[in-house]
Amino acid sequence: MAAYLQWRRFVFFDRETVKEPPGPDGAAAKPFALPPGIAVCDSGRGSLVFGDILAIWFLPRSLQLSSFQAYKLRVTHLYQLKQHSILVSVGEDEEGINPLVKVWNLEKRDGGNPLCTRIFPAIPGNKPTVVSCLTVHENLNFMAIGFADGSVVLTKGDITRDRHSKTQILHEGSYPVTGLAFRQSGKTTHLFVVTTENIQSYMLSVKDYPHLELDTHGCGLRCSSLSDPSQDLQFIVAGNECVYLYQPDERGPCFAFEGQKLIVHWYRGYLIIVSKDRKTSPKSEFAGNEAQNSDKQVLNIYDLCNKFIAYSSIFDDIVDVLAEWGSLYVLTRDGKIHVLQEKDTQTKLEACKSMLFRKNLFEMAINLAKSHHLDSDGLSEIFRQYGDHLYNKGNHDGAIQQYIRTIGKLEPSYVIRKFLDAQRIHNLTAYLQTLHLQSLANADHTTLLLNCYTKLKDSSKLEEFIKTSDSEVRFDVETAIKVLRQAGYYSHAVYLAEKHEHHEWYLKIQLEDIKNYQEALHYIGKLPFEQAESNMKRYGKILMHHVPKETTELLKILCTDYRPSGDSDSHGVLEGKKANSEEFIPVFANNSRELKAFLEHMTEVQADSPQGVYDTLLELRLQNWAHEQDEQIKEKLHNEALTLLKSGRFKTVFDKALVLCQMHNFKDGVLYLYEQGKLFQQIMHYHMQNEQYKKVIEVCELYGDQEACLWEQALGYFARKEEDCKEYVAAVLKHIENKNLMPPLLVVQTLAHNSTATLSVIKDYLVNKLQKQSRQIEQDEQRIQKYREETTRIRQEIEELKASPKIFQKTKCSICTSALELPSVHFLCGHSFHQHCFESYSESDSECPTCMPENRKVMDMIRAQEQKRDLHDQFQHQLKCSNDGFSVVADYFGRGVFNKLTLITDLPSGKAATTLEAGLQRELLIHTKRST
Repeated sequence: MAAYLQWRRFVFFDRETVKEPPGPDGAAAKPFALPPGIAVCDSGRGSLVFGDILAIWFLPRSLQLSSFQAYKLRVTHLYQLKQHSILVSVGEDEEGINPLVKVWNLEKRDGGNPLCTRIFPAIPGNKPTVVSCLTVHENLNFMAIGFADGSVVLTKGDITRDRHSKTQILHEGSYPVTGLAFRQSGKTTHLFVVTTENIQSYMLSVKDYPHLELDTHGCGLRCSSLSDPSQDLQFIVAGNECVYLYQPDERGPCFAFEGQKLIVHWYRGYLIIVSKDRKTSPKSEFAGNEAQNSDKQVLNIYDLCNKFIAYSSIFDDIVDVLAEWGSLYVLTRDGKIHVLQEKDTQTKLEACKSMLFRKNLFEMAINLAKSHHLDSDGLSEIFRQYGDHLYNKGNHDGAIQQYIRTIGKLEPSYVIRKFLDAQRIHNLTAYLQTLHLQSLANADHTTLLLNCYTKLKDSSKLEEFIKTSDSEVRFDVETAIKVLRQAGYYSHAVYLAEKHEHHEWYLKIQLEDIKNYQEALHYIGKLPFEQAESNMKRYGKILMHHVPKETTELLKILCTDYRPSGDSDSHGVLEGKKANSEEFIPVFANNSRELKAFLEHMTEVQADSPQGVYDTLLELRLQNWAHEQDEQIKEKLHNEALTLLKSGRFKTVFDKALVLCQMHNFKDGVLYLYEQGKLFQQIMHYHMQNEQYKKVIEVCELYGDQEACLWEQALGYFARKEEDCKEYVAAVLKHIENKNLMPPLLVVQTLAHNSTATLSVIKDYLVNKLQKQSRQIEQDEQRIQKYREETTRIRQEIEELKASPKIFQKTKCSICTSALELPSVHFLCGHSFHQHCFESYSESDSECPTCMPENRKVMDMIRAQEQKRDLHDQFQHQLKCSNDGFSVVADYFGRGVFNKLTLITDLPSGKAATTLEAGLQRELLIHTKRST
């Protein structure tokens, strides 16, 4: 029970007297005066409504009074609905106890007055009695009338019409009914009934209207009211000692407000009570300058939520308190109207804040700010000051709770600096936790919170913090991993890294801190291809050192057909990816056995592996072959290396393969590569270095046709040998003689360097050579004699053509073979043609059609020789590449490269001489061609 005297008092309302509008002459406005005899009043729909002996009055905001006569005798009760323009009145039209209920539609008119839509007598049964109270439901479906004999009449249905409503007695009792109120919650309707001795509630939304007695004491007339939703629509009953609040099924809290209660109302979260002031007290700021006599009435406005008095003042003989136009209007018996205007929120807060802060009443200040809907910035400032107050008093637990309420407005560093002391670390932890829960923490806050957990050794809180669902992560994961790792909480760090897919941190901790290489390798196998590839490049050497077999197997999969081990959906659906196997060769440093297994696997399953794979495998096999001592194993390794060389994968890296074979003295490989590279001289030099004479001869026989100088080099090699090599020299000389590869003089000079070589070695060679040259000389002399005779004959023919007439004795045409007939055409070559045949077949008037093809061949040969006379580059190239340079020079000499061809003839003057010379030249060419 709250004590009235302990409640703080404020002045949240300004009091003024309603005055009449100023007159046209500018005179001072007088207080507004109501008509005398006002007995009842209400408000709503923009007007204050009053009832006196005869009429009902309406006072709008413009203060222009209007009225109409509702009853002939008196008006006893008024009820103005707030959501409808409906006014319900109770009054009397004749003497005696005959109260009538009238329902008025204020929007419709009847002769200038509001339309009365319904009239019925207010009599419970057949017993006339006085009406004590009246209430109407805002949905116009319920109306309750209380009587002095303790009965309540309920009208259900449309209250504005007789035919659509039903009236019945709801309650009967022995004590006068002093208050009624409808409560609507959802679809449930309750009616509170209060008498002078008890309080009951009826459920109107259920058949038979079940009721419940809430209390065994009541209140006087006008001392009950219904609160708004801020107080959960509770029914308020004001007794002389206390004020009680009721739910439909139970009694709620009560407040000890002493004094005889006269009027009770509810207004915007405030409880308004008018009571008699029977105490003489000193003047105060709430009482103004008037003396507080015993017959005065006190109006108090209570804030039940925050437990303070918002306003208190003394009035003379209050008729009622009405609420309209956002203000309270107090009607007094002298006809005056006093308006209580609530101050704005900021003014109220400023007025009370300094006092509350000064007296450290922060909770009241906070509640007051909340009830008046102060913005978050203003509330945060109150929380901060409250927190500072508690902190200075040493109440760190309470202070941190207030600081937590400032999160989002107050800079976190302000709070963190206050609680960095080790003894207050649990308070700091609570603040940082809330900061993270509201997703307002940065990386530094996360670091600090995790450090707090580790300092407190609070593993349960630490796990709760990090093991949140993905949608609730409120911290920087990478920062958390770093802090946990640094503090030695490796399992927690690994959990975070795995859950949030920070693969690099997971592997770092597993490999560098926990040393769990098997788990790290398994984790890599579950990663997507790109990440698995990059992490194997980064950590492959460490894994190869500790788990070589498993690492090799993973690399085989990664470089052939990789699919994440945990991704079951991808198997058989998506094509696997493969990495470049050459890039992983450095991973196998100092582990040649696993490297060999990896490389051999790659070459078997992936024939198009990078060249580096084959190069490394060759080098590895050559190393194993060179260091192997067992002859059988060595032979096997020899065959493997040679087979790899013959696979055809080293054509583009011939030099590299050759260097590897030479470094390891792999004889068969070197010779094979020499052969593939057509390095026949190197093959022979290899055998010469090893003094393998038969091999030298075999090389010359195999490759001598492709490279003739091999025989010359072989002869020079054997000539320099001091031991007896007559057999090999003879074989070389025989081949040189057959192929005519060297001049005899050069052969003699070459063999002259050998002290063991005698004349008998080259005797047969020289004899055969001389005999062959003798035969050649004889043949050349015969050919020369033949050419001389032919030349003499041709010159004689030329002379005859020049000096003697030519007799044409042909009788047949050389084309159609028919007998010649005039006209005919004859040529010096001896061919004759019909003129028409000649014209049909001849391409030129000056050439014989029969001899023309042969003549053109000869002329083309001459032109070709003339074109090639200046091809010096071609001549030089052929001269260098030919085994017999003399023959090349002779060939070009014969073509006229060194001497220009000149035909010397006697040129007679005139066209006839020119034509004759041309014909003679052609004839000479023809005869020359025939003779050859």
